[in-house]
Amino acid sequence: MNALAEFRAARGSGPRPAVLVLPGGGYERCAPHEGEPIARWLASLGLHAFVLRYPVAPQRHPVPLRAATAALQQVRSGGHGLAVDPGRVGVLGFSAGGHLAACLSTGLGGGEVPDATVLCYPVVSFEHAPHAGSVRNLLGADPSPARARELSPDRHVSAATPPAFVWHTAADDAVDVTHSLRYTAALAAAGVPVELHVFAEGGHGLGAAEGEPRAGRWRALCAGWLAHLGWVEPDVVEQDVVGTGGRSGT
Repeated sequence: MNALAEFRAARGSGPRPAVLVLPGGGYERCAPHEGEPIARWLASLGLHAFVLRYPVAPQRHPVPLRAATAALQQVRSGGHGLAVDPGRVGVLGFSAGGHLAACLSTGLGGGEVPDATVLCYPVVSFEHAPHAGSVRNLLGADPSPARARELSPDRHVSAATPPAFVWHTAADDAVDVTHSLRYTAALAAAGVPVELHVFAEGGHGLGAAEGEPRAGRWRALCAGWLAHLGWVEPDVVEQDVVGTGGRSGT
C-alpha cells in the first residue's frame, strides 16, 4: 500500500473501526516513534490501524494534504485486505500530523472527512503563536495572511466536523498549548463533542509518553473515549488502563 503500513487487529474477524495515524515532524520528516508504535497500541485495542508517511519538505501544500485525503479514502473504501467499518474511520495526528488530521477533519482536503479525530499536541493555527518550522516547510518563508488563515483548521470548524479527543501539555515549548485550546473552543462553539486534556508537565514530541507520570495517561483516557464512541470494547479499555499505569477518568 505504498506509504501506508497496516497492523491487523487481534480481536474479531468482522468489520472493525480503523484509525489513520499521522506522525509529526514539522512537515520536515515523519517521526518514527509517533507512527508504528502508536498503530500497535491501537491494534491492541481491537482497531485496524494504518500509518501514513506523507510527503514532507521540500514538498509543500497541497501535496501532504492530498496524500492524507487519498489515504483516508483508501482506508475507508478497502483494497487493503482488512475488514474496515466504513462508518467508523478516524484519524490520529501528532504535532504537524495533528495539523494534517485537523485539516482533514474540517474538510480542507476537499474529500471525505473522518468520523472521529484524535489530536496529540497539534499544530492548529498558522496565525496565532504559529510553529515557524511547520509554516515554513508547508507554505514557504513568507506566506500571506490569507494563506495562513486558509491553513488554520480552527477557522474552518463547523457542525459537520467530527468529534475529537485532544491532549497537550501546558509546558510544551515548541507548539503552544493555545493551539489545542483554539481548536477545542471552536468545536464547542459549533456544538461538536470534544474531550480535552491539558497536562501540567511534559515537553513536545512525547509520542506514547511512556515514563511520563501525567501525560502518559493520555492513551488510557483516549481508549476510554473510543469506548464511549462504541469503537472499543470496555474490557479492552480496562486492560489498557492497567498496561499504561493510568486510569480512565479525568
